[in-house]
Amino acid sequence: MSLKSKPYKEIPGGISAPEGFLCHAVSAGIKDPAKPRLDLGLIYSTAPCVTAATFTSNKVKAAPVRVCQAHLKSNDIRAIIVNSGNANACTGPRGIQDAKAMAVATGLALGLKPTQVMVNSTGIIGLPMPIDRITDAVPALAKGLSRDHHAAIAQAIMTSDTKPKSLAIEVPLGSKTIRIAAIAKGAGMICPSMGTMLCFVTTDAAIGLADLKKCTSEAVQNTFNRISIDGDTSTNDTVIVMANGMAGNRKIASGGPQHDAFCAALEYIMRRMARMIVSDGERVTKFVEIAVRGAATYMDARKVAETVANSLLVKCSWNGSDPNWGRVMHAIGYSRAKIREEHIDIYFDGHIATRNGICAGTPLEVLKAAVAKREFTVTIDLNIGDATYTVYTSDLSQEYVDFNKAEYAVRVAP
Repeated sequence: MSLKSKPYKEIPGGISAPEGFLCHAVSAGIKDPAKPRLDLGLIYSTAPCVTAATFTSNKVKAAPVRVCQAHLKSNDIRAIIVNSGNANACTGPRGIQDAKAMAVATGLALGLKPTQVMVNSTGIIGLPMPIDRITDAVPALAKGLSRDHHAAIAQAIMTSDTKPKSLAIEVPLGSKTIRIAAIAKGAGMICPSMGTMLCFVTTDAAIGLADLKKCTSEAVQNTFNRISIDGDTSTNDTVIVMANGMAGNRKIASGGPQHDAFCAALEYIMRRMARMIVSDGERVTKFVEIAVRGAATYMDARKVAETVANSLLVKCSWNGSDPNWGRVMHAIGYSRAKIREEHIDIYFDGHIATRNGICAGTPLEVLKAAVAKREFTVTIDLNIGDATYTVYTSDLSQEYVDFNKAEYAVRVAP
């Protein structure tokens, strides 16, 4: 589905655009009490929900991820609390206690059980959570819940992001119109298999749990699992989708046209979030779509796309607006995919650079102009099958290195 055509009506209201969802954000001074900023957010459904979620594939999982995985088993989620400034990762038993304390405090403020609360954190790894600052701020956070604070909560979850990421759409579904909304954060440590990112999705559609899980899993696989900025997969990555049924539509039936329509809309909004994350990558200057076609198998196409997307040499050439197809070719070669060198064609934004594995003779000025754009596509045709795969990625800049080379040392300095 084309993103440029905008097949859905975009509506105001952000994450609280769907019926029955409220939100709020406050400053708790999590990272630095002397420099207050919005860093604690809350999303709440006034009606019972069905909830689906996916989490990081990293074997080192932050405390809030482990708590969320446990709470999700209750099948009765009503709220999400999220902080920025501290990941609460690699913090041992205390980290689990602090994540649970966030759920307890939120539950008390909203009249919920702790297991009805999903807990999320993002920020620096390895530092103890200043939990008292959070629990002290929760009552005011809950008291201020409304549909008016959607811009604030999109800002509160930001870390190294330069801009908030938010979108809400309307989707005709039979005789009713449902709404789906999302906010996301992520700018660094982004890699397929869930990069360092959070995404929260709300919808007022009525849908069963099994169907919501299926739609969510497929949408994540086709969107957030196809982005890469720096090849790192983090410890806190989470996508949560809450559906409260307040649109009044007939419950979406498995396998029917309304099911397909809902899944397509959910995937659309996640893809928009995924693209926003890559476009706002830490000090990136290029948004690049890697489109592999003609592969022998789906996995071969995926291997090639992800290998090229994560090649540091390739990324550096893009940063310099250098159409270095040789670097793309060498990455294809070590991707472990089935290939035949003499069959490979490579295109930069539609201009062929490599034909049958050798230089195609396109004027260098044409190729340079293609990769000098803020956004462009690299198409790789292996010409040995029908399988395809697409990844969204970025360049790698000197500014990225400067930005990331001293975060922890700065934070723990006396």
